[in-house]
Amino acid sequence: MVDEKAIQAAQEKFGVLLRRQLERVEVLKNEPDWTDYSKLDKLIIGVCGGDGIGPYICASAQKVMEVLLADKIKAGKVEIRQIDGLTIERRVEVMKAIPDDTLAALKECHVILKGPTTTPKKGDPWPNIESANVAMRKELDLFANVRPVSVPELGINWVFYRENTEGSYALGSDGVNVTDDLAMDFCVATTQGTERIIRAGFEHAKKTGVNYVSLVTKANIIKTTDGKFLSIAERVAKDYPEVQWDDWFIDITTAKLIDPARRSNFKVFVLPNLYGDIITDEAAQIQGGVGTAGSANIGKRYAMFEAIHGSAPRMVTEGRAQYADPCSMIKAVAMMMEHIGEIEKAKKLNMALDITTQFEKKLVMTGRDTGATGDEFAQYVLDTMARPDIETVWQNYIDESIAKAKN
Repeated sequence: MVDEKAIQAAQEKFGVLLRRQLERVEVLKNEPDWTDYSKLDKLIIGVCGGDGIGPYICASAQKVMEVLLADKIKAGKVEIRQIDGLTIERRVEVMKAIPDDTLAALKECHVILKGPTTTPKKGDPWPNIESANVAMRKELDLFANVRPVSVPELGINWVFYRENTEGSYALGSDGVNVTDDLAMDFCVATTQGTERIIRAGFEHAKKTGVNYVSLVTKANIIKTTDGKFLSIAERVAKDYPEVQWDDWFIDITTAKLIDPARRSNFKVFVLPNLYGDIITDEAAQIQGGVGTAGSANIGKRYAMFEAIHGSAPRMVTEGRAQYADPCSMIKAVAMMMEHIGEIEKAKKLNMALDITTQFEKKLVMTGRDTGATGDEFAQYVLDTMARPDIETVWQNYIDESIAKAKN
């Protein structure tokens, strides 16, 4: 027998969710223009360590960032602020994904360097509060998650544009247990949210000259929301006649990323939230693991840069957090430098990361006392970046790697 009261209760909750999303659409229709960092009197960078290994790897990355921006910090053009409050203990204390005072402090910054945070799952000792990452993306409207992956010897040079504020994650904690036997979650796709992430991917392809975008959906099965994503892409693509584009289904895309005959052809990917979360971890593993990949979360007003891996609380409890690999966080610093207009500094830092992690490997991160500490590795990166012949050294390594791959 159908439980009519359960249906009515679910309908009422769904109505609340619909109203909230329609209100959000109205906000999106009037969103501000992009922040022009070159016109700011002072750029404010917030550093938020998170929890677990977050404060350790964030401190190592901050060391690199402060060296890169030393001249502007000294001149008062850049201010770095430490922002506390994203530990799991603090978030549980106030039962919020982001405490109010922490969120207020974050909103006073222009860009943020953020360490990983713990998101409780079933079986954890913590209450089931929302992900701090998801909450921050919503609160700061960081709609584009941008993740580059580069493996020169395999011909891989990818950039992923993952939609960050909609899709299957948008209402991740707002699903409905209709009865004991039926639970339902929801996927959100708005015209405004979809168009801006697709346009961001096409703009990047045009600006960099790669002129190739791959849209990834499951529109053959998820016909409404994924179908909307694909149909908007068809419309946006008409504004970029110089950019070639195609569309792929998520399942075959995961296979083609490891297909030597196909993967080097991919350049820029644009895809909804859930698919982007999964496939960028696969891509990072091809590069050398999630510890090697940084992540940018871009909005028109704010931007946040982070590692793509988790907080690894076990490393803390086992007393080896100082050996956590800071590569992903340092890569995030390189992405931040590029975002704020420090193109040459970003280029040299990326070269130094390639040399230290893929080629020379004079210091190796093992996560234990058999390898380097995070701070030691950060200094290795800085010393490499300071080499006057870094561009020549980097190019020689690249050429050698490509030659070996061909043989």
